[in-house]
Amino acid sequence: MSGANYLLFLGHFLCFNISAQSTLEGVVVDAASYEKIENVEVSIESSTFKTLTDSNGHFIFSNENLPSGNQVLLFLKSGYVSLRLPVIISDNYKDLDIIPLQLDMMREQSMIGIISLSDAELSEDEGSIESISGLLQATRDVFLNAAAFDFSATFFRPRGLDSEHGKLLINGIEMNKLFNGRPQWGNWGGLNDVQRNQVFSMGLTSSEVSFGGLAGTTNIIMRASAFSKGGRVSYAAANRSYKGRIMGTYNSGEMNNGWAYSFSASRRFAEEGYNDGSLYDANALFISVGKKINEDHSLNFTGFYTPNIRGKSSANTQEVFDLKGRRYNSFWGYQGDDIRNSRTREIKEPVLMLNHFWEITSKLHINNNLSYQFGKIGNSRIDFGGTRLVTQPDGQESFIGGGSNPDPAYYQKLPSYFLRNSTNPNYTTAYLSQQEFKKNGQLDWKALYSANLTSIENGGNSIYVIAEDRNDDTQIWMNSILTYTLNEAVIINGKLSYANLKSENFASVKNLLGGSGYLDVDLFAEGNAENPVGDIAQSDLQNRNRIATEGDRFKYNFDLNANVVEGFVQSQFKYSTIDLYVAGNLSHTSYQRTGLFQNGSFPNNSLGESELLNFTDYGLKTGATYKITGRHLIDFNAAHYSKAPNLRNSFSNSRQNNDVVAGLRSEKIEAADLSYRYRAPQLKVRLTGYFTQIMDAAEISFYYADGLSGLGRNSTTAFVQEVLSGIDKQHIGLELGVESQITSTIKLKAAAALGQFTFSNNPNLYLTSDDFEEAVNYGTSYLKNYRIAGGPQRAAQLGFEYRDPGFWWFGTTVNFFSHAFADVSPLTRTSNFLTDSDGLPLLDYDPDVARSLLKQEQFDNYILVNAIGGKSWLLKGGYYLGFFVSLNNVFDVLYKTGGFEQSRNANFRTLKADLEREQPIFGSRYWFGNGATYYANIYVRF
Repeated sequence: MSGANYLLFLGHFLCFNISAQSTLEGVVVDAASYEKIENVEVSIESSTFKTLTDSNGHFIFSNENLPSGNQVLLFLKSGYVSLRLPVIISDNYKDLDIIPLQLDMMREQSMIGIISLSDAELSEDEGSIESISGLLQATRDVFLNAAAFDFSATFFRPRGLDSEHGKLLINGIEMNKLFNGRPQWGNWGGLNDVQRNQVFSMGLTSSEVSFGGLAGTTNIIMRASAFSKGGRVSYAAANRSYKGRIMGTYNSGEMNNGWAYSFSASRRFAEEGYNDGSLYDANALFISVGKKINEDHSLNFTGFYTPNIRGKSSANTQEVFDLKGRRYNSFWGYQGDDIRNSRTREIKEPVLMLNHFWEITSKLHINNNLSYQFGKIGNSRIDFGGTRLVTQPDGQESFIGGGSNPDPAYYQKLPSYFLRNSTNPNYTTAYLSQQEFKKNGQLDWKALYSANLTSIENGGNSIYVIAEDRNDDTQIWMNSILTYTLNEAVIINGKLSYANLKSENFASVKNLLGGSGYLDVDLFAEGNAENPVGDIAQSDLQNRNRIATEGDRFKYNFDLNANVVEGFVQSQFKYSTIDLYVAGNLSHTSYQRTGLFQNGSFPNNSLGESELLNFTDYGLKTGATYKITGRHLIDFNAAHYSKAPNLRNSFSNSRQNNDVVAGLRSEKIEAADLSYRYRAPQLKVRLTGYFTQIMDAAEISFYYADGLSGLGRNSTTAFVQEVLSGIDKQHIGLELGVESQITSTIKLKAAAALGQFTFSNNPNLYLTSDDFEEAVNYGTSYLKNYRIAGGPQRAAQLGFEYRDPGFWWFGTTVNFFSHAFADVSPLTRTSNFLTDSDGLPLLDYDPDVARSLLKQEQFDNYILVNAIGGKSWLLKGGYYLGFFVSLNNVFDVLYKTGGFEQSRNANFRTLKADLEREQPIFGSRYWFGNGATYYANIYVRF
């Protein structure tokens, strides 16, 4: 249907005179394919009347209080252009027949891009800054669109919330990992075409499938019958996380025999992405098959498998940045003519789902879901240690060997290291190291192979190997979701769910780098390379001095088991002037670690089962929408609930022992928000104020520290596990979104976020390590009022869109960011900071200088300009041909997306000495945002 014919078609409705009883109905279809569209929101603009189309695209209004006279029906559906249809309502029944919606090509193409464009940010390491929790939350809300499409590249997070505080479901099954509470985005990457059907509940608002979280609930519906009939083939080119992507999708729609199927496949690839050496190799396969058995029962099977390998990028100090630039990555080097990254992340976790839909009566529906997920997540790295055993003349065994750190950006290879002595700096060596680093500065694979061959020739084993830290998970989710429509005003939702996880955690030898074996002991456990071999050095006392070969498990080996039972119930009340909801949930969570190696440093607390951890949690939330008029609305939401700690933060050093975090308990969360919304044909506004308090959280970090006190031995250094417990956090702020339809083709938009996210108390800190027997408790870490790191806490946007009737469009935004902070070191905010190694106060401690040293770094403000545009053609037979191009950071602005203080200098004296240097040796490490980048996509839709 051409644009002119489409307008003519709609013109027939402009003067509908609806008489008889106040009953109004119609069927909404796709303007190109005439497929019926489900879940279209239909409302009468001047009133509070609103409904959704059913699976046949049908809607109906039947009420004595329907407004009479000239009215406007508003049709809204994600992926389609909104339609305003004038009608005249009186007292008669009228069937509006078929109402076509045009595909929103601008929005559809943007949605294709946003999931792909942000994929780089979604796969960072555990310790790095998480991407925004609501990446898939692209809705008709102006602020959330700004957050998803423009703010996400800067690691901006709505309301400062990590993704573990949002719930992401697929076909009603929760996808958040039990290990860290976060969705594993790599499990469904590359399936953009089948991710468009989303039901999003913002923040604390009601959801029919979950109690939800602070950051909202997203349910991606990947059910075969939910996709409109047709297909798509597309190709994308970019200079971001990958260089190319090809994708194909076809959906049958629901056929006359009740069957429906959908399949999609894609490939994304790059030898290196925007950052040097960051390879990208990803495939994706999706299939969904559904069958409508009868009027009461339907079944659907969904399976997807998205194996992918990503090359990681290093966080760099200012010194490294000054020498090599923002694209520098120390993890890779050339092997021959090929780029080889030593640190890759590989995900291979197929997901299988079975969904049963049971319509018991027209008012009672039950959805039963079962999911099975298995596979592996592997993170590779270079391991180096002892190479062989020797027997001394006295009969005592010892191990000899060990390689130097191969990292080309290791601090002992940089110029600052040779200038560390201010009274006798080594300028010559510093200059030579600078020139070498600028000229080469990448991993020397040839040297690693040569070192291994030399060791073998001298009777040893591999000095260097590629190790892979593995998580092999098997997880089962099952639930039943109930929806009961008591009457037009009351809806009751409920869910009962069960999850079981068995997670195998181990290190394996991935590549011996030319060697024949690797001695599985801790070379540095007793302080130097030639100490007698003792029990403390053994990774597993049951297999002493193991020689590990490729594929063998070594270093650590343990299982984590988790069980979660949860139920929630919710009542929604919808009246003419007010909508209300009340929801509650109850859950029980249990965790247990089972050690499979008997670690030499913890012989009595590493093998076998740990204590069983149990957490019983509850939640209550409520909210209301008061409709002052059809255009002016007030929203309020409030919640109080507890949340079990995740597995990652339950065991202080799970790789080596069964120790549980001291004082571990569930997090307590209190939150509230208040919004004013104005909605008119030419203007939409939302202003929201929010307050969130998170209490009793725990965090575990791993690093090498120098300047420690209270170790009880003649040492001040150790590789430690830092356990921070009893953490309270406060998030307060405002959100604003404004959208103005200036003309039929021009739209202006603005968004702003004003947040303040801080630690609101002083938590407790203690250290554990295999270098000392007992945990060292440093007591209070004075973090109160420090800002929580994780992207800018303030952001603003101005933008416009132009939609031409000829199906081409263009948009641009100007985005301002401020108040982004480096993550602080909790250890330097404890008593250890002002204590000498003997436990006595440092005599040279100066409180004023200390205050300056511990001031949190705030990053510079910056402005990014983005642009997007495209063109589509509606061809004969309902075919679409189109393309779009997205440009980010058009003016190539340099900015920091995040960073953290290194905890290496743990006391006043060592930190002061380092920061007084012209170039600190252990300065903060940073991530830098991409420069000017593009993403271009061309597609055919049929």
